[in-house]
Amino acid sequence: MTADRLSVTFAALADPTRRAILARLASGETSVTQLAEPFDMSLPAVTKHLKVLEKAGLISRGRQAQFRPCKLEPAPLRDATDWIETYRRLWEERLDGLERYLREVQAKDAKRAGKRAKQ
Repeated sequence: MTADRLSVTFAALADPTRRAILARLASGETSVTQLAEPFDMSLPAVTKHLKVLEKAGLISRGRQAQFRPCKLEPAPLRDATDWIETYRRLWEERLDGLERYLREVQAKDAKRAGKRAKQ
């Protein structure tokens, strides 16, 4: 995935309304009207959010007569997760190394304190 595509994905995910829409779509295909129901905004406002999600490839919209189902598309989320996972592992390794170092320092300090106590 290119950095630009990843940027578009993260920009789409930055909005809480769009994340809520994706959460609803995780349960399955839903119409635009059904998606708009819980939100305190107009249908055109919800449609704007859907366009951002569609541009990012996070959803697809179909057409079945008057029914316009929206469907979650997992590939961009997988790509974002893979990118995040790389950095999660990196920071986990660094934090594990820091923890080992701190334990060594604490052990040395405890050893010195024990020697001073004996004197």
